[in-house]
Amino acid sequence: MSSEPADDGLGVPELDDRIAILRGNLRDLVEQASGSLGAAAEELLSERIADQQAELDRLLDRRNGIASKA
Repeated sequence: MSSEPADDGLGVPELDDRIAILRGNLRDLVEQASGSLGAAAEELLSERIADQQAELDRLLDRRNGIASKA
């Protein structure tokens, strides 16, 4: 169920907004992970952090590609 978000046609401002949201999500997840109890919760949070980081990396690459063409 890992569908790619539809971000075709987004400009730099929209990508910047999504990047800011993902960075906020990562901060929140790291805070949750530091206070989580139990291995199952920790594993789930680790997976969510990895997913959010992968999406952030993908959007940053896309943004950098757009910026380098401008």
